[in-house]
Amino acid sequence: MSDCIFCKIVSKEIPAKIVFEDEKILAFHDINPEAPTHVIVIPKEHIESISEITEKHQNLLGHIHLCIKQIAHELGLAENGYRIVNNSGKLGGQTVYHLHFHLLGGRQLQWPPG
Repeated sequence: MSDCIFCKIVSKEIPAKIVFEDEKILAFHDINPEAPTHVIVIPKEHIESISEITEKHQNLLGHIHLCIKQIAHELGLAENGYRIVNNSGKLGGQTVYHLHFHLLGGRQLQWPPG
């Protein structure tokens, strides 16, 4: 999508501090972090939200989660723990309509989250 900020990051039209990239996904530091480590993990394919996924996305979603595990390990979050967040829709707090996961860590995270 031409007006999607995350698609522009994927196409390198907008710079980002990338921590991981392969043929299917891109992970980069959030510009407004909510924790000492706050990474956004997105599929390169534009999918509006988790509500838009289908059976054809099963392998992609598994791949994303395995990569999040790897990223968390590489960033030193695995030993003490981390949180993975996905917001869906307006009431769910989604502000960018491109499927994405927040990887948060580096401090004690509170519950409930909000």
